[in-house]
Formats: sequence, structure tokens, C-alpha cells
Amino acid sequence: MAKIVLLVDDSATSRMTSRMLFGNMKEYELLSACDGKEGVEVALQRRPDLILMDVEMPRMSGIEACRARREHAETRNTPIVLLTMRGESKAVETGFDSACNEYLLKPLNEGVLAVILKKYLG
Repeated sequence: MAKIVLLVDDSATSRMTSRMLFGNMKEYELLSACDGKEGVEVALQRRPDLILMDVEMPRMSGIEACRARREHAETRNTPIVLLTMRGESKAVETGFDSACNEYLLKPLNEGVLAVILKKYLG
């Protein structure tokens, strides 16, 4: 049975790039959402096994969505990987304070993605 990965990113280009990365990985089903608010809603409906989430988005940031996701018992333990262009120490600290599992810099390459998927999904 395929593991469900939810990608939350307001950039259509980032979503398309991720779809291409996942294209050869038949063991995963990729869902997507366009902002943090939609990401929380999709996570509650579909219960993904892992969430890849951009930090800076309209309506609800990845940080806010990460915190909101922890408030729901159904999604509290779902691993979240925050993805961002911002690598300064304060941004990283804020990311981990939101209870994310990983904080990675964009663009995410296939090798790093494979390591993350194996780490959290086996």
C-alpha cells in the first residue's frame, strides 16, 4: 500500500518539481495543497504519513500550520518537514519551535528527499 505524502506549497513551480521527483516513486501517493490552511484541512481529511511544507505562504504560514496540526489528535504525530529558502539561525529556531521534525533548505534535491522518505516512512 502506498504511503501518502502531502506537499503544501503556494508555488505551482515547486509543486510541479516535487511531482516530477515523486514520478518514479510508485510506493508513494503525492497529495498537494496551496497554502497552510488548505494543508491542515487536507491532513485532517486524508491523514498523510508525511507532510512536506513550505514556510512562507498566504492565508497560513507553514509555521502556523505546523502548530495547528499539533492541536489535532489525528495529525499530532504526523512528521512534518518544513522547506524554505531561509537558513538563518533565527528562522531555523522558529521552525523547530513549531514542532517540525526537519527543517530543510530549498530547492530539495532527489537525494535529500530519498533520505527523508526512508527515515520517516521506511
